[in-house]
Amino acid sequence: MKEHLTGSDEWEEFDATQELRPVLLGLGNFDIFHTEFDGKPFEGLTVRLFNPQTRLWTIYWADSNAVKLDGGKVGSFDGDQGEFFGREVVAGKDVIVKFHWDKRDPKAPIYSRAFSADAGRTWEWNWYSNFSRR
Repeated sequence: MKEHLTGSDEWEEFDATQELRPVLLGLGNFDIFHTEFDGKPFEGLTVRLFNPQTRLWTIYWADSNAVKLDGGKVGSFDGDQGEFFGREVVAGKDVIVKFHWDKRDPKAPIYSRAFSADAGRTWEWNWYSNFSRR
């Protein structure tokens, strides 16, 4: 979605590549995301860490615009569906952020993201990534 928390329904579609690598003896992974926005290169970095004691994942994101790790989103998978939650400031508002992973088709997982500015009563779904393997 081009604008967040404004009631916008204007979407921007683009292609990207993402390279994933396992780390920490399988207890984590990271990926590097490459695309262009308005003709300018953009890179993102995701770090995912699994805590075997709590059975929870923490997902961190950084990109070439903000150049900092976010506060992390924490959650787990129930079968092939995963939900992860955290907080961020978006458009000047403190929001709950939800990441959803759907890996029912392991060759084409789907990632989506939503923001809630009203403590989780309503959600603005504003990012969808449809993955495929090369």
